[in-house]
Amino acid sequence: MKKTSLAELFLTFFKIGAFTFGGGYAMLPLIQREVVNVKKWLSEDEFGDVLAVTQSAPGALAVNSSVFIGYNLAGLPGATVAVLGSVLPSFFIILVVATFFTQFSSQPIVQRMFYGIRPAVVALIAYAVLKLGKNILVTSLGYFIALAVLLLHLLFGISPIQNIFLAAIAGVVHHHLTEHRKIRSEEIITNKKKQEENHK
Repeated sequence: MKKTSLAELFLTFFKIGAFTFGGGYAMLPLIQREVVNVKKWLSEDEFGDVLAVTQSAPGALAVNSSVFIGYNLAGLPGATVAVLGSVLPSFFIILVVATFFTQFSSQPIVQRMFYGIRPAVVALIAYAVLKLGKNILVTSLGYFIALAVLLLHLLFGISPIQNIFLAAIAGVVHHHLTEHRKIRSEEIITNKKKQEENHK
């Protein structure tokens, strides 16, 4: 991860917080664009790791991501300014909306605005899924885990926390099996070489 100034870190996450509607997963495309493509603070793989860690922790995804990224870029001060940058815009906007929303929520124009915003948020989430999937789902194991988690959630109602825990176990088991096969293959090659040397 590259280093950066606290001011740049704050302004980046302030922009993300101010111009993202829908929060949470809807913020992922903008976070990825700013952090990976524009600022180049993280690589695509590192950003995927950040999401895996922050998704596994309790709390809002955007806040968790800002804490993790800010801390790795500039320590505790970086985490602090990144969180402030990401939450202050929504805090002030929601404060204003809460003050006046009840007065205007019944207005047809306001209802039509929200009618249009909802599908836009769904589209942003779908874009984040496709963008991240293209960079993360690069092996057969990745596709298997993604499909298994989806089916477990849809068919059996397994919670996200349980799914993440099971996916982590699957990753550890796969790693150990891969290492075991690698060691076994090396042993077979070594034994063959010894047998060939003995025959000579």
